[in-house]
Amino acid sequence: MVQLTLPKNSRITKGKSWPKPQGATNLKEFRIYRFDPDGGENPRLDTYYVDLDKCGPMILDAIIKIKNEIDATLTFRRSCREGICGSCAMNIDGTNTLACLKGIDEVSGAVSIYPLPHLPVVKDLVPDMGQFYAQHRSIEPWLKTTSPEPEKEWLQSHEDRVKLDGLYECILCACCQTSCPSYWWNGERYLGPAVLLQAYRWVIDSRDEATGERLDALEDPFRLYRCHTILNCTKACPKNLNPGKAIAELKKMMVERQL
Repeated sequence: MVQLTLPKNSRITKGKSWPKPQGATNLKEFRIYRFDPDGGENPRLDTYYVDLDKCGPMILDAIIKIKNEIDATLTFRRSCREGICGSCAMNIDGTNTLACLKGIDEVSGAVSIYPLPHLPVVKDLVPDMGQFYAQHRSIEPWLKTTSPEPEKEWLQSHEDRVKLDGLYECILCACCQTSCPSYWWNGERYLGPAVLLQAYRWVIDSRDEATGERLDALEDPFRLYRCHTILNCTKACPKNLNPGKAIAELKKMMVERQL
C-alpha cells in the first residue's frame, strides 16, 4: 500500500456520489480521486457505479466509460490500451499499476483509484511527471561512442544482446519509481528505480563506450545509494521487470571498479 502526497494543509473529503444506472443488475462501485489545483478546494473521492454487463473487462474500460457516459470532467491519461505506452499508470486498490492491464474482476468490492503517489497532481488522475523525465534525461539514455561510426550499424553478439533482456522493456510508466519510499523521501536527489534500471541498461550495453563516465556520474551518496532494497519497485512493475536487481548490479560494479 502506498501513500499519496496531498497539497499542504488539505485532506481528502467525501465527494459526489453519482446515481446508479437504471435497470443494471451487475454493478461495480468506483471511488475516484478528484482534485483541481486551480479550484481552491480539497481533494475528494467521487463515487461512480458502472454496469459491468455494458463495460469492457479492464479498469481503464470502466474509467473511459465513466468519462464518456457519466462525468465528462474526469481527467486521466491513456493511449495504447495494451500495456506498452505507460500513460495510464495510476494507483488502483492500493497498488501502482497500469489501468489497461488491471482487470476489474481482480478487485473485490469497491475499486479505489488514485494518481501515482508522491507526485504533484496536475488534475485528478494526472500526475506531474516533469521531475521524473528530467531525471531520466540526466543519465543520457542513448548510445555514446568515440569510435568512428560504422557504415551500417554497431554490431553486437547474441550473448551481449541477451544481457539487455529485462531492461530495455521498461516503458517509463513510473509505477516502480513512485512506489519507492526512498524516492518519496529523497525524490529530488535519488534517481529512483526506473531511472537507475535505465542507467544500468546503458552501462552494460557492449556497444556503448562511456561506461566509466556513466558510473562516475552515479558515484554520489544520493543518486544511487539511497536504495535500501525494500523492493517495492520490483513488486509494482507491471512489466515484471526487476529494478532492484539492476540497482544491486550497479552497486556491485561500483565496488569492483575500486578493487
